[in-house]
Amino acid sequence: MPYVLGAKSRAELKGVHPNLVRVVERAIQITTQDFSVHDGLRTAEEQKALVASGASQTMNSMHRPQGDGFGHAVDLVPFVNGKMRWEWPAIYPIAAAVWQASRELGVSIRWGGAWINMADIKTGTPNAMKAAVNAYGAARRKLGKATFTDGPH
Repeated sequence: MPYVLGAKSRAELKGVHPNLVRVVERAIQITTQDFSVHDGLRTAEEQKALVASGASQTMNSMHRPQGDGFGHAVDLVPFVNGKMRWEWPAIYPIAAAVWQASRELGVSIRWGGAWINMADIKTGTPNAMKAAVNAYGAARRKLGKATFTDGPH
């Protein structure tokens, strides 16, 4: 049985670019892991608070309205045992569903788990998503730089 987006998730998609909304709507239909849209469009105040807490690194977030007036980011958080959980094993299948949905719909997606375009990930499996995260981390460490993995983004 496919999952569906609840009222709170739909409310979070208001103001998000229609192409990204289409990807999220398709991803929920094909995912093996239920998820909730935790964040869509953010106000400047919300973004400032997230930067202050360390949950975000920039005020120039794609969650903020862009030049076309839409937000271009969503956070898809796994829904596990009735609760939203930021847990990698549950994030990978969601990322795989977004990978497939983005390909089906021809929408380019940059995933925060590895900060790359999902089209650069060769296969749409949870293991491929995990490998992309690991490769990102290894590349950053090799450069002596910190990582900022944001799987739900």
